Amino acid sequence: MVEEILRVEGISKSFGAIKALSDVSLILHKGELLAIIGDNGAGKSTLLKIIAGVYSPDSGKIFLEKKEVKFKSPMDARKAGIEMVFQDFMLCPDLNVTQNVFLGREIVSGEFLNYKLMKKILKEKLKDLKFDIPSIEKKVRFLSGGQQQMVAILRTLMFDPKVLLLDEPTANLSAGASEQVMNFVKQLIKTKMIGGIYVAHDLNAIIRYSDRILVMRSGRIIAEKMPEETNPVELVRLMRL
Repeated sequence: MVEEILRVEGISKSFGAIKALSDVSLILHKGELLAIIGDNGAGKSTLLKIIAGVYSPDSGKIFLEKKEVKFKSPMDARKAGIEMVFQDFMLCPDLNVTQNVFLGREIVSGEFLNYKLMKKILKEKLKDLKFDIPSIEKKVRFLSGGQQQMVAILRTLMFDPKVLLLDEPTANLSAGASEQVMNFVKQLIKTKMIGGIYVAHDLNAIIRYSDRILVMRSGRIIAEKMPEETNPVELVRLMRL
């Protein structure tokens, strides 16, 4: 049996009078890419942000490798091994690839940044991940959309996460770039045996890349489907029942 990496039990969250999540539970396994779908306002992004430590739940529990965890901030979640890639990339366009990858986690020797060591570590990681990028000295503004998103993903992988959360990772990309990014993510999750949760609206891509699909509506998970046993028409019907 595939080993559990993450479990969420009874998570609820309100913002004032708005009930964003209500008693949400899920299990994620090692080497699995779990997709979460739903219309706008279904609670998908809120759920990911709670797992990533951006929001605190009103109730419920999170277990990482079967141990309960409580995060007060995204940094707490990162230290535990949970990384999130946001839709807007969150890159600094005038910094190069190396500077972006280590942004906020720079390596310091004495009083100075050890840029040489950061480049060495990054090159080794690129080789390990078989990651194709023109130059780590290139400013990210000159990279394609797909390459920029892969740099955003790469930044999360430098510290060997246990769980990778992706919120609309291909929303602003061309079809070709989207395929490049998702093939990379899928291969990474399988080879490194980490867990991945993927939120997106492209139902054809969801069916193509995910191992399992959860359908959310009005802050609840209302269905679970295997990709090979469903289709976009059925998924749309479930989201809008």
